[in-house]
Amino acid sequence: MKKYTSPSVLTIAGFDGSGGAGIQADIKTFSALGCFATSVLTALPVQNTQGVRKIYSIPEEAVADQIEAILDDIFPSAIKIGMVHTPQLVDIIANTLNKYDKVPIVFDPVMVATSGHRLIEEETITAIVQRLFPVADVITPNMDEASILANMQVKTLDDMYTAGKRILDLGCKSALLKGGHQETDIITSLYFDESGKISSFETEKFQTNNTHGSGCTLSSAIAAYLAQGKNISDAVSLGQQYVFEAIKSAKDLKIGKGNGPLNHFFNPQKLIIHEMV
Repeated sequence: MKKYTSPSVLTIAGFDGSGGAGIQADIKTFSALGCFATSVLTALPVQNTQGVRKIYSIPEEAVADQIEAILDDIFPSAIKIGMVHTPQLVDIIANTLNKYDKVPIVFDPVMVATSGHRLIEEETITAIVQRLFPVADVITPNMDEASILANMQVKTLDDMYTAGKRILDLGCKSALLKGGHQETDIITSLYFDESGKISSFETEKFQTNNTHGSGCTLSSAIAAYLAQGKNISDAVSLGQQYVFEAIKSAKDLKIGKGNGPLNHFFNPQKLIIHEMV
């Protein structure tokens, strides 16, 4: 009797009870792109579309236990790492993942929420750079996060070129600098690959408040495409297109009183299945 399997993607990230960002956005994205979603909770932010009210920590040991429980059973085809807000949590995640075979890893260095709320402790940045940058195949900072990582203001496209090169020098394999905060009609994001080659992606900017979770969604989409066997460059390109369509199809949607969510299910795929050898 034939047996089948599906590309699975693990998200290691924070919670969002309002359903637009964090683990909830990741699970929606993986599912919409035909992958099986698994998850590990790193933090419990109390938030809605209007902002983050408080962040409750998850014990580091509980995070390690969660990762081991999933990897021992449903080993992922790719991993997305999101909110990691303490140095201890960085060490726990890096140490636990290092016990297992390497799979493609997308790291979204979540430091600033869409609302502008700072989500990360200062001393965590050094730990992230030292422990998570080397294991990630691509990192996906927005302009605010690039400013923190590159230690400079990032307001323009020229700033992004400079910041991207500085971030690569920190030791990551490749980086996608997201241009969503640009005050222009066309948004340009820049992908810096392992060789230093820079690719630009241009998309139309919509007048909408519904961008809550767009960064989580993009990193998850890239991870989902990597799980399907795409190379990083193609996964980045396809991920950008997915987020563009998710924002476009939700631009007039009214959910919540603040920054509303994307429409992750504008064109959902059936679960991808492969015959097991």
